[in-house]
Order: sequence, then structure tokens, then C-alpha cells
Amino acid sequence: MVNEGDYVVIFNSIHRVMEAEKLLKERRLSILLIPAPRALAADCGLAIRYGEEVRQEVEEVLTQAGLMPRESFRKQGEAFIKIEGE
Repeated sequence: MVNEGDYVVIFNSIHRVMEAEKLLKERRLSILLIPAPRALAADCGLAIRYGEEVRQEVEEVLTQAGLMPRESFRKQGEAFIKIEGE
């Protein structure tokens, strides 16, 4: 479900994740709404997955809409590495 190098973002509520999904899909970005991986604690149980090729655009759209995720991770091997503010 989550491939090596994919990004996974989790939000504070189901409302926010659904709003983010709608906005990103309207922009025709290659994202997928997925069940939050067990290794990640997500209040709403859902997450958005996307690849490196759309990362910048996804994050710009979310920032402009005021929908920044609670936490962001990148899949590396069997682990999810937390992305700290860059």
C-alpha cells in the first residue's frame, strides 16, 4: 500500500483529511486516501499518500489552503521517518 520513498501525511480530524483529499484531487494530483499505517498514530484513521514527483505541489496546495497535516512521514525500508520542518 505504501511504497519505498512515498510520503504519508496525517491530519487532526477526518474533516481535514477529507477536505485535503478533495482539494488535491481537484488539482488532479496523484494522491491516494489510505487507512493510516499501524505504525503511525492517526486520530481519524486515514492518511494521504503521495510520491516524490508531486511532493512540492501537494505541500504548496495544502499550505495555501491552510490545511497542513499534523505530521508528515516518508517510508524508508520498513520504517516511517518523520519529516521535520524544513
